[in-house]
Amino acid sequence: MVGAGFAGAVMAERMARVAGMRVLLVDRRNHIGGNAHDTVDDAGVRIHRYGPHIFHTNSSDVFYYLSTFTAWRPYQHRVLASVDGQLVPLPINLDTVNLLYGMNLDAAGMVGFLDGVAEAREPVRTSEDLVISRVGRDLYDKFFRNYTRKQWGIDASDLDSSVAARVPARANRDSRYFTDRYQAMPLHGYTRLFERMLDHPNIKIMLNTDWREIDGVIPYGEIVYTGAVDEFFGFRHGPLPYRSIDFRFETHDLERYQEAAVVNYPNDNDYTRITEFKYLTGQVHPKTTVVYEYPTANGDPYYPIPQPQNAARYRLYREDAERERGVHFVGRLATYRYYNMDQVVAQALATFRRLQRPGDDVEPSVAASMTGPGEDRAPADARSLIGIVMGTAGGDQA
Repeated sequence: MVGAGFAGAVMAERMARVAGMRVLLVDRRNHIGGNAHDTVDDAGVRIHRYGPHIFHTNSSDVFYYLSTFTAWRPYQHRVLASVDGQLVPLPINLDTVNLLYGMNLDAAGMVGFLDGVAEAREPVRTSEDLVISRVGRDLYDKFFRNYTRKQWGIDASDLDSSVAARVPARANRDSRYFTDRYQAMPLHGYTRLFERMLDHPNIKIMLNTDWREIDGVIPYGEIVYTGAVDEFFGFRHGPLPYRSIDFRFETHDLERYQEAAVVNYPNDNDYTRITEFKYLTGQVHPKTTVVYEYPTANGDPYYPIPQPQNAARYRLYREDAERERGVHFVGRLATYRYYNMDQVVAQALATFRRLQRPGDDVEPSVAASMTGPGEDRAPADARSLIGIVMGTAGGDQA
């Protein structure tokens, strides 16, 4: 299989536990979990090293599969935005508009307000088109215009509409950031979830290792690759652009630092948001740690930039990948997609099902097939596949 994030770990677990294959899991970093990795900082506060990762999904299969490896802490994510000197709910809802404009609208009045300020845009191609067609120019300017410039390094008028589609507008008082059926956090953290997922005698892990260092040294049958697809092919068509984040952590001698788990700063400051981790983890601790996010063009690849020219370049790499024999490309970086965590898990599970061979244990569904980490059903003479699974894929950075 290359990368120990969600894509690589799920593929490794399924191949080892269900197909009885031997898997070598390789990652450049010094830990498993990819961008979802969490740890305890020097103050004893549990943090997400690569920014907030909030699990949410509408897929029963994905949720119950991951439930094999973790208990859950119920959690519904809420975000505030600092706009016009106030902290208001985001996504934009009834309370957001009433607070900003000093009104007392009800749900019907909110619908009428949005209908009155929305501007028709045809066709809707960009994030600017989508937002203005939904909430009008003033709310676009207050919440999206400058935030997009900071986050993506380009104007919303140059960014695909799919980015803005992730943040809806609501006519009610629902202040939840997500509305998925399943919303929860791993009770003991993401790293513990990965440890249980990879706890199998057929899985061996090599950290601090680039897979090319061992290519040709250790024999293998096939590769599951979750790293950046352009890097795999030596950037032959040019690099695929990404946005990265500079994370700056601060610990405060306070039980709470801010009024919500995440506070966005669309217009002020160089950072886009501040996250306070104790909201996410439920940890009880006399101190608290927060992280400021400063978007940058340099650093680890986190966000594929959805623009037509980038999609065209990726198609060239996808054609190369389809011609590559014995290599399976899975995950956000390998498919140049802005996937949430649950989407990466679903893609990995679907890829595994496609790769199942005659003689493998046949699974009628993900939920029906699950066995616990300690329940090894692999035959003693397991077939040999060394999967090199690498990179920094994964992550739901809300």
